[in-house]
Amino acid sequence: MGERNETVVSEFILLGFSSLGEKMKIFLFLVLLLIYLTTITGNVVIIFLVWANHRLHAPMYFFIANLSFLEIGFTSTTSPKLMLNFLSVSRTISFLGCIAQSFLYFALGITEFSLLVVMSFDRYVAICRPLNYATIMKQRLCYQLVLGSWVGSFTVIGLRMLLISKLRFCGPNVINHFFCDNAPLFQLSCTDTRGIKSADSILISALVLTSLCLTMLSYISIFCSILRMPTATSRQKAFATCGSHLTALAIAYGSCIVLYARPSGNSSLELNKGVAVLNTIMYPFLNPFIYSFRNKTMTLALKETISRTATMVFPSLCHHSG
Repeated sequence: MGERNETVVSEFILLGFSSLGEKMKIFLFLVLLLIYLTTITGNVVIIFLVWANHRLHAPMYFFIANLSFLEIGFTSTTSPKLMLNFLSVSRTISFLGCIAQSFLYFALGITEFSLLVVMSFDRYVAICRPLNYATIMKQRLCYQLVLGSWVGSFTVIGLRMLLISKLRFCGPNVINHFFCDNAPLFQLSCTDTRGIKSADSILISALVLTSLCLTMLSYISIFCSILRMPTATSRQKAFATCGSHLTALAIAYGSCIVLYARPSGNSSLELNKGVAVLNTIMYPFLNPFIYSFRNKTMTLALKETISRTATMVFPSLCHHSG
């Protein structure tokens, strides 16, 4: 209780991109609002298509729908507050709100990497063991893999937050970021953060790099299997099924490694803010395009849904007007 009483900071100020001019802030607010609404709409469409279209009732699309649901929560953790701060003068966030935002950001982020590992395993079984795919990737296993990703990630990050909760903040309270990331919080703490900072860095790096290694193992096996295929057509088709996943992996792991899985001695908060925009805003925005426009089955399902909707709506409109 003594440590808790020393925490005199009740709120933080998110500095974000406050150095920008007012007109630029309004412009960026409108751009981010458009991106955010597109992100939500696109990912909701993917979830609806997977739920409604029997053509998409397969493990791969079940995992894609879960990833879309996660992206909605992930971008909603930071984007609304960032947009609000472009229009606000105070740009404050409560102490508990800051801790909650940090928890959700890292918990959903690690869940995403877990799901990417699961999706790479699904592609491994589909390409390397196609005859056993239906036997291995049963519905129960798919549910267990997804549930394990969510529960495991939230549990690990929950334990991480026990370390963060030991920090005391006695002032100043200005965070040089647009959300409550770990690096600026460590800088503001009046506690000796060397031990906690090292433990946090090791934990996050281990989680990210372990998931990356598992994903790479799956894709090494996939590539070896593809190279052994007898015809160029079969090899091209196999590569096409993995193209969207590889695009997502490059963006997700690339941005996260720059942010968290590198030596922190020369890290720049300004650089981190720029990369974090890619990680928290642009990647969730690109997710629907990666998995829909690059996937023929998803595109066909979307066209079928639009066509069905049109045949249901327009005849009734014509009848009403007649």
